[in-house]
Amino acid sequence: MGQGCGQLLRDLAAVGQVAGVQLIEVLAREGGICGRPQLLVVATDRQIAAAVRAGSIVRTRRGRYALPTASDHLARAHQMSATLSHLSAAMHWGWKVKFVPSRAQVTVGRHRTVRSEDQREVRPHWRDLAERDVVDGVTEPTRTVLDCAMDLPFDVALAVADSALRSGLVRKRVLVQEASELRGRGSAKARKVATTADHRAANPFESVLRSIALEVPHFRFTPQLQIAQPGFFAMVDLGDRRTRVVLEADSYEFHAGRSEHDADCERYDDLVVRGWIVLRFTWEKVMHRPEYVLWCLRGLAAQQRGEAVPVPAGLP
Repeated sequence: MGQGCGQLLRDLAAVGQVAGVQLIEVLAREGGICGRPQLLVVATDRQIAAAVRAGSIVRTRRGRYALPTASDHLARAHQMSATLSHLSAAMHWGWKVKFVPSRAQVTVGRHRTVRSEDQREVRPHWRDLAERDVVDGVTEPTRTVLDCAMDLPFDVALAVADSALRSGLVRKRVLVQEASELRGRGSAKARKVATTADHRAANPFESVLRSIALEVPHFRFTPQLQIAQPGFFAMVDLGDRRTRVVLEADSYEFHAGRSEHDADCERYDDLVVRGWIVLRFTWEKVMHRPEYVLWCLRGLAAQQRGEAVPVPAGLP
């Protein structure tokens, strides 16, 4: 869960608003934005409405909810005459992020000084932006993706880029072209993010899982791969037809009831019987223990090549 939700969760818990805490946890795991069905897993319609009235969550449109972070960060950026950017701008544009930022992320001119007391509330980035890069005090969509790609970890930036493509506000061709024109620190990473970004990734959970898998060149995973065989059809989170390996971002707690979970288990069994290897990773493993996920993938790759499976210290 994102650090920016910590104080809000503590405040809600202190007054016994358990449903409100759970709603915020769901939204945080969903990248700050999600639909009503995900919230109904942990709360009733009445509890959701109460959380909206209390300002704990925001209803952005019918059936769609978000954390209030984006509007709070925009107000802070305006107060200090800075441009809202990076993850804060991504949330402003309605995109999902790996973790909700605890401080407003802003961009200021290269020669501007930001007071230490301001830096306790904002995370500044120094860059001279062109007029075309800014819309109403926020970096425009493609600029936002490129800034994240240059300045933030690869997995964080990939989640933003995937979400940006899903939204339709950023076009892959334009993103790749503008990334190719960048020079200087972070430009190579930006080009990697741009070429790797894929609108088919369903959420940051899957984007981060794919970013880890990219470190194992033995595999070539495709998001939302369709597997069709006589009498059988499945769409998997990530799949590699050559190695017949499937990766599933297993989010049972917030996305499914008992019957849906049972159907998922049956689907996994069907895939294994048909010759596929299925690896299931929880949100906690992907977001907080990527080294374990990477060990699993490297171990499987070694096994498929007929090599010994490495067992580093601290892992099974």
